[in-house]
Amino acid sequence: MEQRNQTAVSEFILLGLSEEGELQPLLLWQFLSMYLLTFSGNLLIILAIVTDSCLHTPMYFFLSNLSFVDICFTSTTIPKMLLNLQTQSKVITYAGCLSQMYFFLLFAGLDKFLLTVMAYDRFAAICHPLHYMVIMNPKFCASLLLVCWVLSGLDSLLHDLLVLQLSFCMQLEIPHFFCELNQVIHLACSDTYFNNLAIYLTSGLLGFIPLIGIFYSYSRIVTSILKILSSGGKYKAFSMCGSHLLVVSLFYGTGFGVYLSSAASQNSRTTAIASVMYTVVTPMLNPFIYGLKSRDIKLALRKLLSRKTYFDIKILCFKIKM
Repeated sequence: MEQRNQTAVSEFILLGLSEEGELQPLLLWQFLSMYLLTFSGNLLIILAIVTDSCLHTPMYFFLSNLSFVDICFTSTTIPKMLLNLQTQSKVITYAGCLSQMYFFLLFAGLDKFLLTVMAYDRFAAICHPLHYMVIMNPKFCASLLLVCWVLSGLDSLLHDLLVLQLSFCMQLEIPHFFCELNQVIHLACSDTYFNNLAIYLTSGLLGFIPLIGIFYSYSRIVTSILKILSSGGKYKAFSMCGSHLLVVSLFYGTGFGVYLSSAASQNSRTTAIASVMYTVVTPMLNPFIYGLKSRDIKLALRKLLSRKTYFDIKILCFKIKM
């Protein structure tokens, strides 16, 4: 079989979600709407938290970072997909593919770690309420965030460096709407043993360990809540965790759904369609979940929007006077 050295690879072909021409405009408007909704929803959460001093707490500090990561997470894949749909081109350069893989893995890893840190924050708030502000002090919160970035960055860098060592065959078509790591590795003609080994090891260490941490935190949280005597206290404690638990369920549920669908089906296009759930739908729903279930976020959003309306009126009056 003829092979190319990795330096000879100039581009890959992204086959996308469908090759039917009549579906391309529909996909373009559908994903553009979802992307704008994701971007604006998460941006509103960030602005609400930044502008409201009442939300300058560890829980909302991590939530604002999660919203920022969700914006970046969708921005690594959807804009390129929209550009390809608009221009009717399926090409992505070799460097562009590696960059997309790096940032996709980076922000996907950050999502996992931030959800774990947020679970620990809820554990500290409910199980150790008197020492909460001592435990979750600003320095410790910043350190946790830094660890999340470092671990995610090293993980994505490892996979990118291993892909750089691969040689690719003449067939360079990726049956996906972005450069998904497994799909790129399957195109290689050289030995992919170390690539697959790295995927298994990092999935175990950086995938299941955070999930175990979340399960442990919530097992302790549930135990503490059951000890609360008043029904009002129990409701307040459960409401503090409800939004986060729903987001965790969505993220891991859709992720495992994609994994199971890819294991059960040999059709890579089916896996690509399933991937839309955790790459697009989940980041889009997160701000609505927190916004609808968190009373503090709703109040902050009302203040933010009323402040914007006030400034718009002042600017309009100034223009009229001029």
